[in-house]
Amino acid sequence: MTALTAAPPSAPARLPLGTEERTFVARSMRHTIRNVESLLMAIVLPVMLMLLFVYVFGTAISPDGQYVNYVVPGIILLCAGFGASSTGVDVANDSATGFMDRLRTMPVRSSAVITGHVVASLARNLAATAIVIGVALAIGFRPTASAGEWVAAIALVALYILTITYLFAAIGLASGNPEAANGYGFILLFLPYLSSAFVPTETLPTWLRGVAEHQPITPVIESIRGLLTGVESGNAPLVAVAWCVGILVVAVTWSTIMFRRKAGRR
Repeated sequence: MTALTAAPPSAPARLPLGTEERTFVARSMRHTIRNVESLLMAIVLPVMLMLLFVYVFGTAISPDGQYVNYVVPGIILLCAGFGASSTGVDVANDSATGFMDRLRTMPVRSSAVITGHVVASLARNLAATAIVIGVALAIGFRPTASAGEWVAAIALVALYILTITYLFAAIGLASGNPEAANGYGFILLFLPYLSSAFVPTETLPTWLRGVAEHQPITPVIESIRGLLTGVESGNAPLVAVAWCVGILVVAVTWSTIMFRRKAGRR
C-alpha cells in the first residue's frame, strides 16, 4: 500500500519591486480626495489664518504694510503641519481596524502601508503649499528669490514635510486609536506659534524667547524667509537641515519599532 503525502505549500510569489508601494500610495491619495474635511483643513485653514494675520493683525504688527512678506514662511510650515497631522490619524485607523494585520495573509509588505501614507502626504502638502503661495502672491507677497533659491526653499519645505509626516506616522502607530493620535499630534501643530513665524523672537518675553529661538521650527522658518525674501539668515539653513535630519532619523526608527510591535516583522 502506497502512502499519500501532501506536497508542502509553496511560498507565495513576491510582487515586482515597488508594486506594493505604488498601490498604497494610490490608496492614500484616493482617501485624501474622498476626505473632503481633511483636505479643506489642510488648505483652507492656513489660507484663512494668513488672511487673518495679514489684514487683522498685520497693520498693528508692521505698520509699513510689509507684514505679508514676513508671515508667509510661517504660514507655509503651518500648512505643512495641518496636512501632515491627518497621517497620524490615518495610520492609527489602519492599525486599530486590523487592516495591517490582514495583510499578513497576502504576499505584500505591510510596511508599504506606511510608505503609502508618507508619500501621499508629501504630494498632498506640496500641492497645498503651492496654493498657499499662490494666494500669498495675490494679496501682496513679493519674494526676491532667484530660481536656485526657490529650488532650495522648496527642497527644505519638502524635507520638513517628510520629517513631520514620519513623526505623525509614528504617533499614529503608538496611539491606541485615531482620537488619541489626533490629540497627541495637536502638540506639534502648536509649535509654529512659539517660534518666529508671526512675530520676531526679540519681541517675546525673555523666558519665551529662549524657547522660540532654540526649537526646531524657528531655523526652518528663518531659512525659508531668507531664501525667499533675502533676509539675512546666518547659519539657520545648516541648523534647520540638522534638526530635520535628526528628527527624521528618530521618527523613522520610532515608527519602525512601533510597526513591528503592531503588525509584526515581515
